[in-house]
Amino acid sequence: IHYGVITCEGCKGFFRRSQQNNAMYSCSRQRNCLIDRTNRNRCQHCRLQKCLALGMSRDAVKFGRMSKKQRDSLYAEVQKHQKSQECPGSGGPDSTTLSLPREDGVCGGGAEDVEEGLSRSYSSGGSSSTLSDLDDIAALPDLFDLPLTPEEASEYCSLDLLGGGGASTGNTSNSSSSSSSSSSSLSNQNSPQQTMMDHITQSIVKSHLETCQYSVEDMKRFTWVQYTAEEMRAFQNKSAEWMWQQCAHHITNAIQYVVEFAKRISGFMDLCQNDQIILLKAGCLEVLLIRMCRAFNSNNSTIFFNGKFASAQFFKALGCDDLVNAVFDLGKGLCRLQLSDEEMALFSAAVLLSPDRPWLTEGQKVQKLQEKIYLALQHSLSKSDASDEKLDKMVSKLPTMKSICNLHIDKLEFFRLVHPETAYSFPPLYREVFGSELSLPDSTNS
Repeated sequence: IHYGVITCEGCKGFFRRSQQNNAMYSCSRQRNCLIDRTNRNRCQHCRLQKCLALGMSRDAVKFGRMSKKQRDSLYAEVQKHQKSQECPGSGGPDSTTLSLPREDGVCGGGAEDVEEGLSRSYSSGGSSSTLSDLDDIAALPDLFDLPLTPEEASEYCSLDLLGGGGASTGNTSNSSSSSSSSSSSLSNQNSPQQTMMDHITQSIVKSHLETCQYSVEDMKRFTWVQYTAEEMRAFQNKSAEWMWQQCAHHITNAIQYVVEFAKRISGFMDLCQNDQIILLKAGCLEVLLIRMCRAFNSNNSTIFFNGKFASAQFFKALGCDDLVNAVFDLGKGLCRLQLSDEEMALFSAAVLLSPDRPWLTEGQKVQKLQEKIYLALQHSLSKSDASDEKLDKMVSKLPTMKSICNLHIDKLEFFRLVHPETAYSFPPLYREVFGSELSLPDSTNS
């Protein structure tokens, strides 16, 4: 969400510049130019008018970038107001909340009772409505609920990953080179630094385990609970629109856990809000693919979906056999690595904090975070007598994961063109992460 509206990065920047420069645009036609993805740059006047018509806030540009002290002060005011509005019997302070819009039947909609019992759901706790009047001023994205306050983060993290300890190459821009620099640094680690690595590992693993959608025990109990041939045929005969809806809802629910995991990584909340959202949008699906290890049964190549394990043919109605097969092939490859929870947690955090994401404003800061995590991963592997080859194999999966993410976007774009109404009805968080510009054609006069 940018200034109160789901938009692309281009329109966000255009609107910000127009307000900061007090720009006065004119239209050479009749002030009714069509503004869409392909011709949005042809008329600045009509583009600005559409931004305003859709609800982008001038005040959000003026007040959106608050200092950390101002934001914390505002957050305290919101919390105070929220408590005064709460009804007796509402959730206590220990309940985990994530301010994500939820509609009946959206996240996990259609899932069987067994899956609902396994999957822990984060509730909005009513905070969205309380914050609604302050969103423009605070520029807090409703869908991601970022950033955490220091008090919230300190419950999970007590380390400053950007602090001293561990060498930084200063020019590492990708995961492979980060792991290489970490490897050379590891040999020079003294006992205090090793202790720091242990603390980093413990913190991230704790966050990972607390934000996993399913536990290892749950998956073991349901390993052989599979869809029957008759049930599979029933799903295969569903319409593409229905199946895409189901998958979008399940992915949206899983994204919430990744968001919560990211918020608990020490140092993530210290990044600027723009970079937090860029990292989440670019990396959440890759983290989901890593987490797929837990829900994938390599013995029969099935994945846990809607309460039971399903094969690749189960998803035939999607019309994306190449995408589905690529996901299943990756699942098999990741399972062959036999990643422990510790390795999976650190690898997920390192992938999420990738400094080579486009449009990052504090790339060096992200790079330092990733290097520390890769160093902790290297240290973890050395303690378990795992060879450097295992880390190399883990990193070698990154190009495949990025290829799958790009293929998913291509399939989504094609689906949007064929079924725009259905695509527009996808959960807001799914549309924000994977397609900011999903909108109904001719939804406005402009």
